[in-house]
Amino acid sequence: MFRFLERAENTARLIEAGFRIALTRSSDAESEWQSVIITSAVQPQYDARYDGYDSTRVTDFLLRDPDNPGSVLSVMKMARDNARLVRTALTTEVWSAVNETWMLFCDLLREPVPETELPHVLATIRQQSALVRGALHGTMLRNDIFDFCRLGTFIERTDSTARIIDVKYYALLPAPTFVGSRIDNVQWETLLRSVSGHRSFRWAEDGEFNAPNIARFLILDRRMPRSLSFSVAQIVDNLSYIAEEYGTRMPCHDLADDLRARLKDRDIASIFEEGLHEFISSILQDTARLGLQIEEDYRFNR
Repeated sequence: MFRFLERAENTARLIEAGFRIALTRSSDAESEWQSVIITSAVQPQYDARYDGYDSTRVTDFLLRDPDNPGSVLSVMKMARDNARLVRTALTTEVWSAVNETWMLFCDLLREPVPETELPHVLATIRQQSALVRGALHGTMLRNDIFDFCRLGTFIERTDSTARIIDVKYYALLPAPTFVGSRIDNVQWETLLRSVSGHRSFRWAEDGEFNAPNIARFLILDRRMPRSLSFSVAQIVDNLSYIAEEYGTRMPCHDLADDLRARLKDRDIASIFEEGLHEFISSILQDTARLGLQIEEDYRFNR
């Protein structure tokens, strides 16, 4: 349930990243919208429906297409259906927040979203996601149910942040000569805004808005609640609480420790030397493997 809830918000954030970056690349906006589809991992489904990439078709497919299982409306329906199945395990406040969010999204996404309304719609999706998280934190007992909710959130968030960073490496710049230029830095700053990290970066970092500083912030800074390091640390912590409550460790605990070790004591220079796209791709693979192992170890797939 909480993976789906987080995915709805993260899809909105990915669309926002593409929308903002496309504004700075008016001469080649199609490549940017294609990159959003690629990093959403829905390119085969999209290509089967449409020829070409533009803001109208891409945003409609990712926000409200019922035939796209990863659209915001589709994942919110699955989150609400799962919440209804386990309603007795949730507080009234959490159930109400999820149910009201589903009904609001149905109304908000009843018709295709005009480009002029897109920022408002994306902001509403983010706000509703925060409402559900607030209900969870404010009312749920701190037991294994809460820990599994948090696991779902941070498995999905790790995947999403990695994908948003990877947007940068799918035809983002028109030529290698622009790397380090003003347009390059503006686009990296845009990615910061898409994860609500622009002001946090200004508070936490003394450096400029450039690729190494922003990549370090989004990957390695454990103070940033959407960074890879923060999210993976939360995964490890919540798995440890479950291991303590159940009195046993599972194979997923070792995978989580290995993932955290990949991020611990790293510096951004070594990641860039390895290749940022290659590094992010491996993090995505390891996160997917960890998610599947958690499902197997705790029988979510049975």
